[in-house]
Amino acid sequence: MARIKRGIQVRKRHKKILAQTKGYKLGRSKLFRQAKQAWIKAGQFAYRDRRNKKRDFRRLWIVQLNAAVRAHDMSYSKFIFGLNKAGITMDRRVLADLSIKSPADFKTVVDKVKTALDAN
Repeated sequence: MARIKRGIQVRKRHKKILAQTKGYKLGRSKLFRQAKQAWIKAGQFAYRDRRNKKRDFRRLWIVQLNAAVRAHDMSYSKFIFGLNKAGITMDRRVLADLSIKSPADFKTVVDKVKTALDAN
């Protein structure tokens, strides 16, 4: 019986990892063991940050909305409460975008929220 040599498969596996770590610094792009560790860690960070990105953007939209509604003499929490009362179903992303790109339209939304709050 002849022994089975796996040099071809190993080289193929190493080349695949090294190709994916191209652009990493120093040994992380050149040496297989370091490259594999860096590649695994990069995957963990990517997985985690795909979730964190949603969290971060929501926080940004809230900060933008808070600044925008305070210019109209209202707090963010009262604004959100008034949105629900007025039956406006726009999400924070759309509202933040509206406050930046179209302040006049945002003012009409704020006015509707104010009238909904004053009605009760």
